[in-house]
Amino acid sequence: MDARFLYPLESCKIIHLLRHGQALHNVEAEKDRNALLSPHLFDAPLTEHGHQQVENLHERLVSSGVLKRVELVVTSPLLRTMQTAVGVFGNEDIQQNMTSTPSILALEVARDRNGVRPPDMRRNIESEEDNLWRPDVRESEEEIFARGLEFMKWLWKRPEKEVAVVSHGIVLQHMLYVFANDCDKSIRHDLCKRFANCEIRTVVIVDKGLV
Repeated sequence: MDARFLYPLESCKIIHLLRHGQALHNVEAEKDRNALLSPHLFDAPLTEHGHQQVENLHERLVSSGVLKRVELVVTSPLLRTMQTAVGVFGNEDIQQNMTSTPSILALEVARDRNGVRPPDMRRNIESEEDNLWRPDVRESEEEIFARGLEFMKWLWKRPEKEVAVVSHGIVLQHMLYVFANDCDKSIRHDLCKRFANCEIRTVVIVDKGLV
């Protein structure tokens, strides 16, 4: 074992990265990619299969003990991710002695790639409109990278030591790209590959300045 991978626990934070369950626009896009431009798919919800994926993952995390350890859940404010976050982390299970669940916080920085596609536009929050989504400009790769970096820095400053992030495939990939440079090539390839619907990956981030 290479000693440079040995870090004190207080300089580490566990992050569970979860892509939302199957949503309506995922199904329609498999038939025709142009469907992603349809206004009928505005802020697309989970499908019946997506809800089943969420239920299955919830049971897995309860049985593995992960659900008891997670202190905070950060989710994208889009409907499919909030449905996933609440379904996986917000369901109290009396039979499993789950007397409390982690706080769930929706943040714009965790949302899907902005612009052009109606499925990536969120619903209004009371009187607050979605001012980040642009009908004629798609968010660039560089902007997603910058957002991922900002998000990870924000996560690091949080007091919680074990956090779950419920977001979208491309956003999660870019978050991993930002911090995977120190990994072996084969590990980086597996770590940064495309997320399946309702797939969860767990990573540890380290502040080397504290080592």
